[in-house]
Amino acid sequence: MNKDSFLIFSGTKTRYLSEKICNELGCPLGNLVITYFADGEFVVSFEESIRGRDVYLVQSTFPNADNLMELLLMIDAAKRASAKSINAVIPYFGWARQDRKDKPRVSIGAKLVADMLSAAGIDRLVTMDLHADQEQGFFNVPVDHLYASTVFLDWIQTLQLQNLCIASPDVGGSKRASAYAKYLDCPLVLCHKTRKKANVVGDMQIIGDVKGMDVILVDDIVDTAGTITKAAHLIMEGGANSVRAMASHCIMSGPADDRVEASPLKEIVFTDTIPYRGKCSKVKQLSCSKVFAETIRRVQKNESISSQYLI
Repeated sequence: MNKDSFLIFSGTKTRYLSEKICNELGCPLGNLVITYFADGEFVVSFEESIRGRDVYLVQSTFPNADNLMELLLMIDAAKRASAKSINAVIPYFGWARQDRKDKPRVSIGAKLVADMLSAAGIDRLVTMDLHADQEQGFFNVPVDHLYASTVFLDWIQTLQLQNLCIASPDVGGSKRASAYAKYLDCPLVLCHKTRKKANVVGDMQIIGDVKGMDVILVDDIVDTAGTITKAAHLIMEGGANSVRAMASHCIMSGPADDRVEASPLKEIVFTDTIPYRGKCSKVKQLSCSKVFAETIRRVQKNESISSQYLI
């Protein structure tokens, strides 16, 4: 791979991951400067030539909206600087929970963000574990949709659990949990929940038998941790030996730390698509930098990335 043919740049809040990706690829992180005005407005500038180069812009778009705006300005600057191709690497694609009209007169934020990225000028999107697979169809450019299973399967195998059982904390995540259960050849249970409103769980019931099992709850994001901790309590009440959780994206906002700390969860494991700055002793992060680095390498060499998808 010709390392002179591409450059990797990072947004402010994802620099920790971008540096790991560059270390894996053995290349330097590109020089990009963001200058702020007194009112909070900012301007992006590349401090080295990118003319005719393939550029990879790494930035997760978790709140606040400055992260998304920063990425859009990076894309615009790259387009105006005559980059050969502009590849948005968005480990955590924010606003993805707004993927459909679930009631009248509501926005579809995921589609809006996709339109903004396309209008800004991206040629490719590389992301991990979208909230819904169909969001790939919101884009008219190639989407490399990676899965955190590449990272999590090694962790599961190190646990050496004799009575492993995979669980989904809600019916919406049943496809993801089912894929793990099938790959690991173990039982699957589901938790059925109703919501009173966003981030507030109403009733929840377990579908399946967890008695005597070592259960791992699987989800894509954990925000306030209300769903995952309630599911953990129900699973232990159902007679499970132990319960753990893993999720791709570590939002962990509001009361999440306290809820997880007080829950029966032995541990909760995330990738590092979002930096964790809380203090919960049960939270562990595994790096996904190798997955993104290998994907970038294969894109540059026009190689297939399908072997990256373990499940």
